[in-house]
Amino acid sequence: MTLSPLALEDADSHLAGEDELLVRWLNGGPSTRTGTETYFRHCMEQWRVGGPLRAFGVRVGRPAALAGTIDLRFEQPGLTVGQVNIAYGLYPAWRGQGLATRAVGLVCRYAADQGAAEAVIQVDPDNPGSEAVARWSGFTYARQVRDENRNCFIWYVCDLSASLGRCF
Repeated sequence: MTLSPLALEDADSHLAGEDELLVRWLNGGPSTRTGTETYFRHCMEQWRVGGPLRAFGVRVGRPAALAGTIDLRFEQPGLTVGQVNIAYGLYPAWRGQGLATRAVGLVCRYAADQGAAEAVIQVDPDNPGSEAVARWSGFTYARQVRDENRNCFIWYVCDLSASLGRCF
């Protein structure tokens, strides 16, 4: 498994892999080609300018197939200086194989190298799969919060400075 920045060439694989769970937990609605390409261009621009978003494709096999996405947000409402938010989603064929846990470990290393002190995974209480990834990745329960839209999330955190952190 490898991680690399999302590219426009990933749009077809993303659209083909999207299912009801990704729509529900990550996308907020079914993706369209135009919307996906617009978002991927934004992700590419964030890499180019060193913006607060780092979106990766999770790639598996040879040739590498896009198995899902994972992103870091170094700035986001509710985060304090030094915190980074992690969000991930795998396509159905790739779930249940430990890939999300491995991807979280890789992005934690990257975030630590970029100066982040603590990683946060925000889990919807009705998403046990995401909660399992957070726990398997070594994150610990921190608190429940409500976002600006009054949606409830459980925060799991990992100290990235603790001797390379137990979460990677």
